[in-house]
Amino acid sequence: MDAGADDYLVKPFSARELLARVRSNLELARLRQEAQETLRRMNDTLKQRVEAEIKDRLKAEEALRQSQKMEAVGHLTGGVAHDFNNLLTVITGGVETLQRLLQSGDLRANEPRVARAIAMITQGANRAATLTHRLLAFARRQTLDPQPLDLNKLVSGMSELLRRTLGEATAIEIVLAGGLWRTLADPNQLENALINLAVNARDAMPKGGKLTIETANTYLDDAYASRHDDVTPGQYVMVAVSDTGGGIPEDVRDRVFEPFFTTKDVGQGTGLGLSQVYGFIKQSRGHVKIYSEVGQGTAVKLYLPRLTAHALERELAEMDVAVPAGGGEVILVVEDDPDVREHSVDTLKELGYTVIAASDATSGLVMLDRNPSIRLLFTDVGLPGGMTGRQLADEARRRRPDLKVLYTTGYARNAIVHGGVLDPGTQLLPKPFSYGDVAAKIRAVLDE
Repeated sequence: MDAGADDYLVKPFSARELLARVRSNLELARLRQEAQETLRRMNDTLKQRVEAEIKDRLKAEEALRQSQKMEAVGHLTGGVAHDFNNLLTVITGGVETLQRLLQSGDLRANEPRVARAIAMITQGANRAATLTHRLLAFARRQTLDPQPLDLNKLVSGMSELLRRTLGEATAIEIVLAGGLWRTLADPNQLENALINLAVNARDAMPKGGKLTIETANTYLDDAYASRHDDVTPGQYVMVAVSDTGGGIPEDVRDRVFEPFFTTKDVGQGTGLGLSQVYGFIKQSRGHVKIYSEVGQGTAVKLYLPRLTAHALERELAEMDVAVPAGGGEVILVVEDDPDVREHSVDTLKELGYTVIAASDATSGLVMLDRNPSIRLLFTDVGLPGGMTGRQLADEARRRRPDLKVLYTTGYARNAIVHGGVLDPGTQLLPKPFSYGDVAAKIRAVLDE
Protein backbone atom coordinates (compact mmCIF):
# COMPACT_ATOMS: atom_id res chain seq x y z
CA MET A 1 0.00 0.00 0.00
CA ASP A 2 1.41 3.45 -0.84
CA ALA A 3 2.64 5.59 2.00
CA GLY A 4 0.55 8.56 0.71
CA ALA A 5 -2.82 6.77 1.19
CA ASP A 6 -5.14 7.44 4.12
CA ASP A 7 -4.21 4.13 5.61
CA TYR A 8 -1.16 2.03 5.00
CA LEU A 9 0.80 -1.00 6.10
CA VAL A 10 4.56 -1.09 6.39
CA LYS A 11 6.18 -3.79 4.29
CA PRO A 12 6.65 -6.59 4.85
CA PHE A 13 3.19 -7.36 6.39
CA SER A 14 1.44 -10.64 6.95
CA ALA A 15 -1.91 -11.78 5.59
CA ARG A 16 -3.35 -11.62 9.10
CA GLU A 17 -2.34 -7.96 9.43
CA LEU A 18 -3.86 -7.18 6.03
CA LEU A 19 -7.14 -8.90 6.93
CA ALA A 20 -7.35 -7.11 10.27
CA ARG A 21 -6.73 -3.74 8.65
CA VAL A 22 -9.39 -4.38 5.97
CA ARG A 23 -11.94 -5.35 8.58
CA SER A 24 -11.11 -2.24 10.59
CA ASN A 25 -11.57 0.00 7.57
CA LEU A 26 -14.87 -1.67 6.69
CA GLU A 27 -16.14 -1.09 10.26
CA LEU A 28 -15.11 2.55 10.14
CA ALA A 29 -16.90 2.94 6.81
CA ARG A 30 -20.03 1.36 8.28
CA LEU A 31 -19.96 3.64 11.31
CA ARG A 32 -19.40 6.66 9.09
CA GLN A 33 -22.39 5.67 6.94
CA GLU A 34 -24.61 5.17 10.02
CA ALA A 35 -23.61 8.58 11.36
CA GLN A 36 -24.41 10.21 8.03
CA GLU A 37 -27.79 8.41 7.93
CA THR A 38 -28.59 9.54 11.48
CA LEU A 39 -27.67 13.12 10.60
CA ARG A 40 -29.84 12.95 7.52
CA ARG A 41 -32.83 11.70 9.53
CA MET A 42 -32.32 14.44 12.11
CA ASN A 43 -32.29 17.05 9.38
CA ASP A 44 -35.42 15.54 7.85
CA THR A 45 -37.31 15.66 11.18
CA LEU A 46 -35.95 19.03 12.30
CA LYS A 47 -38.89 20.88 10.77
CA GLN A 48 -41.43 18.60 12.44
CA ARG A 49 -39.68 18.91 15.81
CA VAL A 50 -39.53 22.70 15.57
CA GLU A 51 -43.22 22.83 14.62
CA ALA A 52 -44.12 20.55 17.54
CA GLU A 53 -42.09 22.69 19.93
CA ILE A 54 -43.79 25.85 18.70
CA LYS A 55 -47.20 24.19 19.04
CA ASP A 56 -46.46 23.12 22.62
CA ARG A 57 -45.23 26.61 23.48
CA LEU A 58 -48.32 28.24 21.98
CA LYS A 59 -50.50 25.82 23.92
CA ALA A 60 -48.71 26.72 27.16
CA GLU A 61 -49.07 30.42 26.43
CA GLU A 62 -52.78 29.98 25.70
CA ALA A 63 -53.21 28.09 28.98
CA LEU A 64 -51.45 30.92 30.82
CA ARG A 65 -53.67 33.53 29.17
CA GLN A 66 -56.76 31.50 30.06
CA SER A 67 -55.57 31.22 33.66
CA GLN A 68 -54.98 34.97 33.86
CA LYS A 69 -58.39 35.63 32.30
CA MET A 70 -60.05 33.34 34.83
CA GLU A 71 -58.28 35.12 37.68
CA ALA A 72 -59.36 38.53 36.40
CA VAL A 73 -62.96 37.38 35.93
CA GLY A 74 -62.88 35.90 39.41
CA HIS A 75 -61.81 39.13 41.07
CA LEU A 76 -64.35 41.14 39.07
CA THR A 77 -67.14 38.65 39.77
CA GLY A 78 -66.42 38.60 43.48
CA GLY A 79 -66.68 42.35 43.81
CA VAL A 80 -69.83 42.58 41.72
CA ALA A 81 -71.48 39.64 43.45
CA HIS A 82 -70.91 41.07 46.94
CA ASP A 83 -72.65 44.37 46.23
CA PHE A 84 -75.24 42.86 43.90
CA ASN A 85 -76.34 40.23 46.40
CA ASN A 86 -76.75 42.89 49.08
CA LEU A 87 -79.14 44.76 46.77
CA LEU A 88 -81.01 41.57 45.90
CA THR A 89 -81.43 40.72 49.57
CA VAL A 90 -83.22 44.01 50.15
CA ILE A 91 -85.32 43.70 46.96
CA THR A 92 -86.47 40.13 47.56
CA GLY A 93 -87.03 40.81 51.25
CA GLY A 94 -89.21 43.82 50.52
CA VAL A 95 -91.28 41.92 47.97
CA GLU A 96 -91.79 38.99 50.35
CA THR A 97 -92.99 41.41 53.03
CA LEU A 98 -95.53 42.92 50.61
CA GLN A 99 -96.72 39.46 49.63
CA ARG A 100 -97.27 38.45 53.26
CA LEU A 101 -99.13 41.68 53.98
CA LEU A 102 -101.36 41.13 50.96
CA GLN A 103 -102.11 37.56 51.99
CA SER A 104 -102.88 38.55 55.57
CA GLY A 105 -105.18 41.40 54.50
CA ASP A 106 -103.07 44.07 56.25
CA LEU A 107 -102.39 45.61 52.86
CA ARG A 108 -105.32 46.26 50.56
CA ALA A 109 -104.67 45.80 46.86
CA ASN A 110 -107.65 47.17 44.99
CA GLU A 111 -105.99 46.68 41.65
CA PRO A 112 -104.52 43.48 40.20
CA ARG A 113 -101.56 45.56 39.03
CA VAL A 114 -100.11 45.49 42.56
CA ALA A 115 -99.87 41.70 42.61
CA ARG A 116 -98.52 41.65 39.04
CA ALA A 117 -95.86 44.24 39.92
CA ILE A 118 -94.77 42.18 42.92
CA ALA A 119 -94.55 39.05 40.76
CA MET A 120 -92.46 40.86 38.14
CA ILE A 121 -90.06 42.25 40.76
CA THR A 122 -89.69 38.81 42.32
CA GLN A 123 -89.02 37.18 38.95
CA GLY A 124 -86.42 39.80 38.04
CA ALA A 125 -84.66 39.51 41.39
CA ASN A 126 -84.59 35.70 41.16
CA ARG A 127 -83.14 35.86 37.65
CA ALA A 128 -80.48 38.33 38.83
CA ALA A 129 -79.63 36.04 41.75
CA THR A 130 -79.29 33.08 39.37
CA LEU A 131 -77.03 35.10 37.06
CA THR A 132 -74.79 36.09 39.97
CA HIS A 133 -74.63 32.49 41.13
CA ARG A 134 -73.61 31.32 37.67
CA LEU A 135 -70.89 33.96 37.46
CA LEU A 136 -69.51 32.80 40.80
CA ALA A 137 -69.66 29.19 39.61
CA PHE A 138 -67.71 29.92 36.43
CA ALA A 139 -65.12 31.92 38.34
CA ARG A 140 -64.81 29.04 40.85
CA ARG A 141 -65.78 31.40 43.66
CA GLN A 142 -69.03 29.77 44.81
CA THR A 143 -69.21 28.16 48.23
CA LEU A 144 -69.49 24.39 47.99
CA ASP A 145 -70.83 21.95 50.57
CA PRO A 146 -69.26 18.65 49.43
CA GLN A 147 -70.68 15.40 50.75
CA PRO A 148 -69.91 11.72 50.14
CA LEU A 149 -72.10 10.79 47.17
CA ASP A 150 -73.46 7.67 45.54
CA LEU A 151 -73.72 9.04 42.00
CA ASN A 152 -76.01 6.20 40.90
CA LYS A 153 -78.49 7.13 43.63
CA LEU A 154 -78.33 10.82 42.73
CA VAL A 155 -78.92 10.18 39.01
CA SER A 156 -81.76 7.73 39.70
CA GLY A 157 -83.42 10.28 41.95
CA MET A 158 -83.36 12.84 39.14
CA SER A 159 -85.01 10.64 36.50
CA GLU A 160 -88.57 11.84 37.09
CA LEU A 161 -87.50 15.50 37.29
CA LEU A 162 -85.63 15.15 33.99
CA ARG A 163 -88.60 13.56 32.26
CA ARG A 164 -90.89 16.40 33.35
CA THR A 165 -88.30 19.02 32.37
CA LEU A 166 -87.37 17.66 28.95
CA GLY A 167 -90.82 16.67 27.72
CA GLU A 168 -92.17 13.69 25.82
CA ALA A 169 -90.18 14.37 22.63
CA THR A 170 -86.94 13.43 24.39
CA ALA A 171 -86.44 9.75 25.22
CA ILE A 172 -84.29 9.28 28.32
CA GLU A 173 -82.07 6.27 28.98
CA ILE A 174 -80.15 5.92 32.22
CA VAL A 175 -77.28 3.40 32.36
CA LEU A 176 -75.84 2.89 35.84
CA ALA A 177 -72.54 1.07 36.43
CA GLY A 178 -72.40 -1.72 38.98
CA GLY A 179 -69.99 -1.29 41.90
CA LEU A 180 -69.69 2.45 41.29
CA TRP A 181 -67.20 4.20 43.55
CA ARG A 182 -68.30 7.06 45.77
CA THR A 183 -67.16 10.62 45.20
CA LEU A 184 -67.11 13.86 47.20
CA ALA A 185 -69.16 16.69 45.71
CA ASP A 186 -71.89 19.21 46.43
CA PRO A 187 -75.10 17.30 45.55
CA ASN A 188 -77.18 20.39 44.78
CA GLN A 189 -74.57 21.83 42.43
CA LEU A 190 -74.05 18.46 40.74
CA GLU A 191 -77.80 18.14 40.13
CA ASN A 192 -77.82 21.65 38.65
CA ALA A 193 -74.91 20.72 36.38
CA LEU A 194 -76.70 17.60 35.09
CA ILE A 195 -79.93 19.53 34.50
CA ASN A 196 -77.95 22.18 32.59
CA LEU A 197 -76.42 19.52 30.35
CA ALA A 198 -79.77 17.77 29.85
CA VAL A 199 -81.53 21.00 28.84
CA ASN A 200 -78.72 21.83 26.40
CA ALA A 201 -79.02 18.33 24.93
CA ARG A 202 -82.77 18.77 24.51
CA ASP A 203 -82.26 22.11 22.74
CA ALA A 204 -79.82 20.37 20.37
CA MET A 205 -82.65 17.99 19.37
CA PRO A 206 -85.52 20.32 18.38
CA LYS A 207 -87.37 17.49 16.61
CA GLY A 208 -86.82 15.08 19.47
CA GLY A 209 -84.18 12.46 20.10
CA LYS A 210 -82.53 10.33 22.72
CA LEU A 211 -80.72 11.50 25.86
CA THR A 212 -78.44 9.04 27.65
CA ILE A 213 -77.01 9.49 31.13
CA GLU A 214 -74.34 6.95 31.99
CA THR A 215 -72.10 6.39 35.02
CA ALA A 216 -68.80 4.50 35.18
CA ASN A 217 -65.58 4.01 37.13
CA THR A 218 -62.58 5.20 35.17
CA TYR A 219 -58.88 5.91 35.41
CA LEU A 220 -57.17 8.91 33.84
CA ASP A 221 -53.54 7.96 33.30
CA ASP A 222 -50.37 10.06 32.96
CA ALA A 223 -50.59 10.10 29.18
CA TYR A 224 -54.14 11.51 29.27
CA ALA A 225 -53.23 14.05 31.95
CA SER A 226 -50.26 15.28 29.91
CA ARG A 227 -52.59 16.13 27.02
CA HIS A 228 -55.10 18.04 29.15
CA ASP A 229 -54.66 21.04 31.41
CA ASP A 230 -55.33 20.79 35.16
CA VAL A 231 -55.87 17.01 35.17
CA THR A 232 -54.40 14.92 37.98
CA PRO A 233 -53.87 11.25 37.08
CA GLY A 234 -55.93 8.86 39.18
CA GLN A 235 -59.29 7.16 39.72
CA TYR A 236 -62.46 9.05 38.87
CA VAL A 237 -66.21 8.53 38.92
CA MET A 238 -67.61 9.54 35.55
CA VAL A 239 -71.10 10.64 34.53
CA ALA A 240 -71.75 11.29 30.84
CA VAL A 241 -74.69 13.10 29.22
CA SER A 242 -75.08 12.22 25.53
CA ASP A 243 -77.56 13.28 22.86
CA THR A 244 -78.41 12.37 19.28
CA GLY A 245 -78.51 15.96 18.06
CA GLY A 246 -76.73 17.61 15.16
CA GLY A 247 -73.34 17.83 16.88
CA ILE A 248 -71.03 20.80 17.35
CA PRO A 249 -68.54 22.10 14.75
CA GLU A 250 -64.90 22.00 15.86
CA ASP A 251 -64.46 25.79 15.90
CA VAL A 252 -67.50 26.12 18.19
CA ARG A 253 -66.65 23.10 20.36
CA ASP A 254 -63.47 24.76 21.60
CA ARG A 255 -65.47 27.72 22.94
CA VAL A 256 -68.56 26.16 24.52
CA PHE A 257 -67.26 26.57 28.09
CA GLU A 258 -66.44 30.25 27.68
CA PRO A 259 -68.69 32.59 29.69
CA PHE A 260 -71.44 34.37 27.71
CA PHE A 261 -70.69 32.32 24.59
CA THR A 262 -73.87 30.81 23.16
CA THR A 263 -75.13 29.57 19.82
CA LYS A 264 -78.75 30.17 20.82
CA ASP A 265 -80.84 33.07 19.57
CA VAL A 266 -80.83 36.36 21.48
CA GLY A 267 -82.92 36.11 24.64
CA GLN A 268 -82.84 32.30 24.76
CA GLY A 269 -79.80 31.87 26.95
CA THR A 270 -77.24 33.73 29.06
CA GLY A 271 -74.26 31.74 27.79
CA LEU A 272 -73.39 30.79 31.37
CA GLY A 273 -74.90 27.29 31.60
CA LEU A 274 -71.90 25.29 30.40
CA SER A 275 -69.41 27.68 31.98
CA GLN A 276 -71.19 27.11 35.29
CA VAL A 277 -70.81 23.35 34.86
CA TYR A 278 -67.13 23.79 33.95
CA GLY A 279 -66.43 26.02 36.96
CA PHE A 280 -68.19 23.71 39.41
CA ILE A 281 -66.38 20.57 38.22
CA LYS A 282 -62.99 22.29 38.22
CA GLN A 283 -63.64 23.69 41.70
CA SER A 284 -64.48 20.12 42.78
CA ARG A 285 -61.02 19.03 41.52
CA GLY A 286 -62.57 17.20 38.61
CA HIS A 287 -62.36 17.27 34.83
CA VAL A 288 -64.77 17.99 31.96
CA LYS A 289 -64.43 16.63 28.43
CA ILE A 290 -66.75 17.22 25.49
CA TYR A 291 -66.92 14.90 22.47
CA SER A 292 -68.92 15.92 19.42
CA GLU A 293 -69.10 15.34 15.70
CA VAL A 294 -71.38 17.10 13.27
CA GLY A 295 -74.32 14.84 12.47
CA GLN A 296 -73.39 12.33 15.20
CA GLY A 297 -74.44 14.07 18.42
CA THR A 298 -72.59 15.25 21.51
CA ALA A 299 -71.37 13.71 24.77
CA VAL A 300 -70.21 15.68 27.80
CA LYS A 301 -68.31 13.68 30.40
CA LEU A 302 -67.89 14.88 33.98
CA TYR A 303 -65.09 13.30 36.03
CA LEU A 304 -65.09 13.60 39.82
CA PRO A 305 -62.28 12.16 41.98
CA ARG A 306 -62.97 8.86 43.68
CA LEU A 307 -63.59 9.18 47.41
CA THR A 308 -61.01 6.94 49.06
CA ALA A 309 -60.53 8.56 52.47
CA HIS A 310 -62.89 7.55 55.26
CA ALA A 311 -65.76 10.04 55.57
CA LEU A 312 -68.83 9.91 57.74
CA GLU A 313 -72.16 10.23 55.99
CA ARG A 314 -73.96 13.39 57.01
CA GLU A 315 -77.37 12.80 58.49
CA LEU A 316 -79.83 15.27 57.00
CA ALA A 317 -82.80 16.11 59.18
CA GLU A 318 -86.09 16.37 57.35
CA MET A 319 -87.26 19.95 57.17
CA ASP A 320 -90.85 20.85 57.98
CA VAL A 321 -92.85 22.48 55.23
CA ALA A 322 -94.04 25.16 57.65
CA VAL A 323 -91.74 28.11 58.36
CA PRO A 324 -90.08 27.53 61.77
CA ALA A 325 -91.04 30.18 64.28
CA GLY A 326 -88.73 31.90 66.71
CA GLY A 327 -88.93 31.21 70.43
CA GLY A 328 -88.02 34.69 71.63
CA GLU A 329 -84.26 34.06 71.63
CA VAL A 330 -81.99 37.12 71.46
CA ILE A 331 -79.99 37.46 68.23
CA LEU A 332 -77.17 39.90 67.53
CA VAL A 333 -77.11 41.07 63.89
CA VAL A 334 -73.83 42.61 62.65
CA GLU A 335 -74.16 44.04 59.13
CA ASP A 336 -72.49 47.13 57.64
CA ASP A 337 -75.01 47.68 54.83
CA PRO A 338 -77.85 49.69 56.46
CA ASP A 339 -80.57 48.41 54.12
CA VAL A 340 -79.61 44.78 54.58
CA ARG A 341 -79.27 45.30 58.33
CA GLU A 342 -82.75 46.83 58.57
CA HIS A 343 -84.26 44.06 56.46
CA SER A 344 -82.58 41.35 58.56
CA VAL A 345 -83.75 42.91 61.80
CA ASP A 346 -87.35 43.26 60.57
CA THR A 347 -87.42 39.68 59.30
CA LEU A 348 -86.09 38.22 62.56
CA LYS A 349 -88.50 40.27 64.64
CA GLU A 350 -91.38 39.09 62.45
CA LEU A 351 -90.25 35.52 63.09
CA GLY A 352 -90.51 36.06 66.84
CA TYR A 353 -86.93 36.78 67.87
CA THR A 354 -85.55 39.62 69.96
CA VAL A 355 -82.95 41.45 67.87
CA ILE A 356 -79.98 43.69 68.65
CA ALA A 357 -78.13 45.28 65.73
CA ALA A 358 -74.62 46.64 65.14
CA SER A 359 -72.87 48.04 62.07
CA ASP A 360 -69.32 46.75 62.73
CA ALA A 361 -67.36 44.25 64.77
CA THR A 362 -66.32 46.68 67.50
CA SER A 363 -69.91 47.75 68.15
CA GLY A 364 -70.97 44.12 68.02
CA LEU A 365 -68.59 43.14 70.80
CA VAL A 366 -69.85 46.02 72.94
CA MET A 367 -73.44 44.83 72.42
CA LEU A 368 -72.41 41.27 73.26
CA ASP A 369 -70.83 42.32 76.59
CA ARG A 370 -73.88 44.40 77.51
CA ASN A 371 -76.41 41.66 76.72
CA PRO A 372 -75.51 38.27 78.21
CA SER A 373 -78.84 36.87 76.95
CA ILE A 374 -77.64 36.90 73.29
CA ARG A 375 -77.73 33.32 72.00
CA LEU A 376 -76.74 33.73 68.35
CA LEU A 377 -74.43 35.99 66.35
CA PHE A 378 -75.70 36.59 62.79
CA THR A 379 -72.84 38.41 61.06
CA ASP A 380 -71.72 39.40 57.60
CA VAL A 381 -68.28 38.06 56.65
CA GLY A 382 -66.98 41.33 55.19
CA LEU A 383 -67.06 44.09 57.81
CA PRO A 384 -65.39 47.53 57.96
CA GLY A 385 -62.96 48.66 60.63
CA GLY A 386 -60.19 46.07 60.25
CA MET A 387 -62.00 43.10 61.80
CA THR A 388 -63.77 40.52 59.63
CA GLY A 389 -66.87 38.61 60.59
CA ARG A 390 -64.68 35.55 61.24
CA GLN A 391 -62.44 37.50 63.60
CA LEU A 392 -65.51 38.90 65.34
CA ALA A 393 -66.92 35.40 65.80
CA ASP A 394 -63.61 34.08 67.17
CA GLU A 395 -63.40 36.88 69.72
CA ALA A 396 -67.09 36.57 70.61
CA ARG A 397 -66.72 32.83 71.23
CA ARG A 398 -63.63 33.45 73.32
CA ARG A 399 -65.81 35.59 75.57
CA ARG A 400 -68.90 33.40 75.23
CA PRO A 401 -67.97 29.79 74.34
CA ASP A 402 -71.64 28.76 74.17
CA LEU A 403 -72.52 31.41 71.54
CA LYS A 404 -73.97 30.14 68.24
CA VAL A 405 -72.66 31.76 65.03
CA LEU A 406 -74.26 32.08 61.59
CA TYR A 407 -72.41 33.86 58.79
CA THR A 408 -73.93 35.57 55.77
CA THR A 409 -72.23 36.95 52.69
CA GLY A 410 -72.85 37.88 49.09
CA TYR A 411 -69.39 36.58 48.17
CA ALA A 412 -67.64 33.86 50.16
CA ARG A 413 -64.30 35.32 51.14
CA ASN A 414 -61.29 33.39 52.39
CA ALA A 415 -62.18 34.14 56.02
CA ILE A 416 -64.53 31.14 56.18
CA VAL A 417 -63.88 29.42 52.84
CA HIS A 418 -60.71 27.70 51.69
CA GLY A 419 -60.41 26.03 48.30
CA GLY A 420 -64.04 26.92 47.63
CA VAL A 421 -65.22 24.77 50.58
CA LEU A 422 -66.64 25.94 53.90
CA ASP A 423 -64.41 25.44 56.91
CA PRO A 424 -65.60 22.47 59.01
CA GLY A 425 -68.38 23.38 61.44
CA THR A 426 -69.11 26.71 59.75
CA GLN A 427 -72.74 27.71 59.20
CA LEU A 428 -73.43 30.03 56.25
CA LEU A 429 -76.57 31.66 54.81
CA PRO A 430 -75.63 33.08 51.38
CA LYS A 431 -77.15 36.32 50.12
CA PRO A 432 -79.69 36.96 48.79
CA PHE A 433 -81.73 35.00 51.34
CA SER A 434 -85.47 34.63 51.55
CA TYR A 435 -87.80 34.79 54.53
CA GLY A 436 -88.04 31.01 54.57
CA ASP A 437 -84.26 30.61 54.27
CA VAL A 438 -83.69 32.83 57.33
CA ALA A 439 -86.38 31.09 59.35
CA ALA A 440 -85.10 27.59 58.64
CA LYS A 441 -81.39 28.35 59.04
CA ILE A 442 -81.67 30.40 62.24
CA ARG A 443 -83.84 27.75 63.86
CA ALA A 444 -81.51 24.95 62.77
CA VAL A 445 -78.41 26.69 64.18
CA LEU A 446 -80.12 27.51 67.48
CA ASP A 447 -81.37 23.95 67.87
CA GLU A 448 -78.10 22.36 66.79
